[in-house]
Amino acid sequence: MTHNANTAQNAQGMDRRAFMQGAAAMAAAASVPSMAHAKSASTGAQQGAVMDGIAWAQQIRRGDVTPLEALEAAIARVEALPKLNAVVIKDYELARGHARQMSALGAAARASAAEKAPLWGVPFLLKDLNQYVKGTVTTNGCVFYKGAVAQYTSTLAERYQQAGLNIFGKTASPEFGQTPTTESRLYGKTSNPWNAEHTTGGSSGGAAAVVAAGILPVAHASDGGGSIRIPASHCGIFGLKPSRGRLPAGPMAMEGWMGMSMNHVVSRTVRDSAHVLDLTSGAEPGSRVWAPRDVQGSYVQAMERPLKKLRIAVWRKNHFNLPVDPQCLMALDKAIKACTALGHEVVEDMPELPVMEMFTGMGVVTGVGLITSVKTREKQLGREVREAELEPLDWLAYQKAKGYSAEQMFNARTVFDSAGRTLDVFFKQYDLILTPVTAVPPQRLGVLALDQPYESFAAAAIHAAPYTGIFNMTGLPAMSVPMHQTPERLPVGAHFAAPYGYEGRLFNLAAQLEQAVPWAHKLPDLSIFKA
Repeated sequence: MTHNANTAQNAQGMDRRAFMQGAAAMAAAASVPSMAHAKSASTGAQQGAVMDGIAWAQQIRRGDVTPLEALEAAIARVEALPKLNAVVIKDYELARGHARQMSALGAAARASAAEKAPLWGVPFLLKDLNQYVKGTVTTNGCVFYKGAVAQYTSTLAERYQQAGLNIFGKTASPEFGQTPTTESRLYGKTSNPWNAEHTTGGSSGGAAAVVAAGILPVAHASDGGGSIRIPASHCGIFGLKPSRGRLPAGPMAMEGWMGMSMNHVVSRTVRDSAHVLDLTSGAEPGSRVWAPRDVQGSYVQAMERPLKKLRIAVWRKNHFNLPVDPQCLMALDKAIKACTALGHEVVEDMPELPVMEMFTGMGVVTGVGLITSVKTREKQLGREVREAELEPLDWLAYQKAKGYSAEQMFNARTVFDSAGRTLDVFFKQYDLILTPVTAVPPQRLGVLALDQPYESFAAAAIHAAPYTGIFNMTGLPAMSVPMHQTPERLPVGAHFAAPYGYEGRLFNLAAQLEQAVPWAHKLPDLSIFKA
């Protein structure tokens, strides 16, 4: 029996009681030393905590659990762990209204709705960054945007709703996604569920914390320099950044950060990530970039197909010649061992890339993006931003960006495209690239905060992301796969990148690794996060 078939069969064996026991167990986290060891106390609770989104949808479709019960279970988990500080905008009543309408349907209407919307009734959270649902607040983690009510719904959010997901709030992000941690002046610090003194990574740290803590099996995330993959690595879950153009960014803008930023999800299982991408990918009116596909049919189906022997290039070093922490190298070596055991060929090889010019260009693009965000809010409020309304380092970046020229923007895109060509040629020799996700394990909270001198921030930030940003600038798909834990129980992932449009290859390998080195059953001790 395949991995996915096993998961589905296990889900079908659960009833309403087991599902609700899972929610209750999370709500009682302080009395359970570790959910990873909770089987003796409640087998149903353990199962309920690690169910994925597809399994939730199957239960709802069968009528074992109503959409309202599923929502209340998710809300209970959020409210049981306030010190995690992962969910910062709570649209509970709006979601309850939707859930009540769904729950009132009879069996025939429920089956019809689920046929059209495969994730019908499953609770879901958006990241509080550049995603909008009309009539709800999106702050972008910024004091200047506090209370900003959206006047429209983002195309991607509409696709989530069309897939049946019931959005009940938004997860924490640092201000404008400008740092690889999830800390902001507006909302404070989001802790790593595995170690409260350390970062979740960023900027999708709220989403990663929600999934790692078992609040939800899958949550929206976005990635402009590693912001899906770094939090996934730090929190011990799966995260894939799609190819440039795979998902819509509109309707107000067709690209984020000139194509560097992509939306998708972080998830407990690989199949949830593949399933959500199946349901949400595709061009929207105005799109001019659409990535090719490397699979026929769905990405979920592609996971089940035999994977040919892959030739994988390993980047043990990085282009900045920064030392890589031994714990990150241990994760890399475990990935090499697993891939070799699966029959793949692993070779150490790394092309030359103009990384200084690339990262300089990245600073220009993100700085101009910051200006655009600030100017949009200024227009809404009819006044200029005040220094106290931005994080100190974002205020400095905002002032600096005012001096950027059109030539600098053009040069940034030119060097991105040049690097992309180099990697396209490199991929003629290899099927995938394997690197560490970061050069250091999850750093302590405060190390990457935006309220410190620039010099100390820059030194810490480059250690956090010397690898991932390269694949944003070149538009290539990449993923973080859980692989290792440090002696402090901090997760560390391994990072794989593929040729443009080859998400199917990544999902296929990830499904192999998910069986070889399983992670979905692992849950942290959450007692410290209870009120």
